[in-house]
Amino acid sequence: MTGIRRLAQHLDISIGTVSRALNGRPDVNEETRKRVLEAAAELGYVPNQSGRSLRQGTTNIIGFMMQTGAEITGQGDTFFMSVFDGVQTVFARHRLDLVALLCSSQEDPDDYLRRVVARGFADGLILSATQRHDPRLEFLAKRKIPFATLGRSLTDVGQPWLDLDFEGMAQTAIDRLVERGHQRIAVTRPHDDVNLGYIFVDQAASALEAHGLFLDPDLIFRSTPNEAGGYRIARELLSKKDRPTAILLVNESIAIGFYRGLSEAGLKPGRDIAVIGRHSPQTHFLSPSLTGFELSRRDLGIALAEALLATMPAFSHFYPNAELRKIWHEELIEGESDAFLLPHG
Repeated sequence: MTGIRRLAQHLDISIGTVSRALNGRPDVNEETRKRVLEAAAELGYVPNQSGRSLRQGTTNIIGFMMQTGAEITGQGDTFFMSVFDGVQTVFARHRLDLVALLCSSQEDPDDYLRRVVARGFADGLILSATQRHDPRLEFLAKRKIPFATLGRSLTDVGQPWLDLDFEGMAQTAIDRLVERGHQRIAVTRPHDDVNLGYIFVDQAASALEAHGLFLDPDLIFRSTPNEAGGYRIARELLSKKDRPTAILLVNESIAIGFYRGLSEAGLKPGRDIAVIGRHSPQTHFLSPSLTGFELSRRDLGIALAEALLATMPAFSHFYPNAELRKIWHEELIEGESDAFLLPHG
């Protein structure tokens, strides 16, 4: 392993110039920067991160806060790992490390965040599972800690955010189902106060209203975002006297459990009930194939990381064109699960 002093001697340039080149500072010309990076790779340069952090007053760590617990098992497997890959792809350019901050479902998220901040653990944060009203955002803003959110909130302090296009998914799915003759359509939403549930249900209701239809409150099913939650939705739906003819599943993981619940009752998606959901790596193995929305989670992670760094002075010059707020579109992939048609009129 080679330190910065040995690298400077090898290149016959000052330690300061080598340091600025390695840290991506704009006051180093591109030819010098290229020489330094090539020599660093050739000699196996490894920075002294602890000393560097002490000198700069930074940790070179970005924390990603997410909730854990039995009720959300499955969500992390199908969504966050690919998002993490995209986020770390960006952070690696700047020798930053991503650390998952796992808040137990048994602990208050506000208390957990305050403890993390008090320890000075990270230079910036990414928050997920944004709530309808989220005091975490005001807490971080008051302490001038750089952060971005994966999801919107009515609590808005001007932070960068990226969110999935839940309005577009609800609108597209409702239009598709109504065109196929469905009028009694059910929707799902998360079990907690996460903001995406409000967005999704409100847009589904508006889309139905535009068609002269009504979203029956009895057909709004809450569930945990996992396979067990989907199974419970199926059992609850089957217990209705006047069952819906179609359903929209807002979370990726619940489709698998929902299919299982229908199968046990001798029902089949696309034949007995129309189903539109969201794709995960696991849903591609469902039969009949799921009609659902799909996106590149890795690209979402890249955009999220760039939006955060664009607000941090040490990195902002690298991302002058980063989109600080964006609704992330999901593409509808047609399958067989919504093949069930009803005669119009």
